Amino acid sequence: MNDSRRRRTAAATCLAVTGALLAAGCGGKASDSATQASALKGAPVKVMVWNPENTQGSAQPGVRQTAQAYEKWINANGGIKGGPLKVLTCNEKNDPDEAEKCAQQAVAEKVVAVVGSYSLAGDRYMPILQKAGIPYLGGTGVSAAEFSNPLSFPVNGGTPAVFAAHGQQLVQNGCKKISGVRYDVAAAAVVSQFLTLGAVSAGGSAPKDIKVPLTATDLAPQVAAATKGSDCVSVIMGTASGLFVKSYIQSGAKTKLASVVGNLTPELAASTGGSGSPLEGAAITGYYPPTSDAVWKNFVQAAKGTDIDTSNGANETTWVAFKVLTEAAEKLPTVSSAALVKELNSTSGIDTGGLTPPLNWKSSTALPIKGLNRIHNTTATELTIRDGKIEWAKKGSTFVDVRKMLTAMSAG
Repeated sequence: MNDSRRRRTAAATCLAVTGALLAAGCGGKASDSATQASALKGAPVKVMVWNPENTQGSAQPGVRQTAQAYEKWINANGGIKGGPLKVLTCNEKNDPDEAEKCAQQAVAEKVVAVVGSYSLAGDRYMPILQKAGIPYLGGTGVSAAEFSNPLSFPVNGGTPAVFAAHGQQLVQNGCKKISGVRYDVAAAAVVSQFLTLGAVSAGGSAPKDIKVPLTATDLAPQVAAATKGSDCVSVIMGTASGLFVKSYIQSGAKTKLASVVGNLTPELAASTGGSGSPLEGAAITGYYPPTSDAVWKNFVQAAKGTDIDTSNGANETTWVAFKVLTEAAEKLPTVSSAALVKELNSTSGIDTGGLTPPLNWKSSTALPIKGLNRIHNTTATELTIRDGKIEWAKKGSTFVDVRKMLTAMSAG
């Protein structure tokens, strides 16, 4: 891989990890659930999903696949208000121009919502959706506009919540001295800000900030810097986290590893020794329960026989977003964009079946931080890698709310 391509790939990966603060051609084809849909007599509910595929950088084919799996599953289970869910898809190719085209097609197709999508180009697509009155429901949190635009309805707290909770989890696990390893780009610096907030708020010291050049392939220097004098190292390099782990293993270091979900993965654990991997016992902070939890049984069932990674945070968020769409739509006499927006803004709480706490987007529950005021769910989950799989950190674990921590930061 040449240097320019490596820089593009690494940057896209890093942006995908940072979430809120800172994934040509819109086919527009509905996925194939015609058999189930034909048996449903109610009015169809048409939505769109977009994501980057077959492109350099952070491709997320699982977002589309998850949406299509939900479409097939819900239509086999009565549809939405007795009518079929119809999912239109669009490949935005990690290209802002293509993301804009996807949004324009959503308007032309008169979809009631864009659901569970992935794109870094929120500044391009959100104004188009807002003008048309189309809600952006449960995007995967990789664009700042998702956490500020009034037509965006995020289902998790993005970077602020998960990294603040991560810093807290590490300190509570006995990590007095922490290093955070991330790419040397401005977007990733925000990760360090919230990791520090969590650690310091929990009584720990500010983590050491270890920066990785975008072109680096041998991370021995960063491993040495991160592990020296540290109790724990949080690896925040997205799908490139394996580069750090490779150099870590070669170094013979024994410092505990940790991260947020999507960095140190079960696949990486399997490739580095499974239950004997250095990732075993790593503290992992996520947005949702582990997929081994019974609350995910429908997603796991729907994903059988597909290539969907059910532990992928973007895929999980897409499933949650469709669950929210279904629950909100069932309360409406007629499903439309305007009615859906009104319902989401006024609901006292949408039940996601334990995937999240009850969700609402009332002004009274907004996070009081400029640019992040569309964040309403400020919870995270404390997980670990056990026997090569992501599981609850402790028996009886549940959601951890970092709202007070984030609000105090804003007040300060």
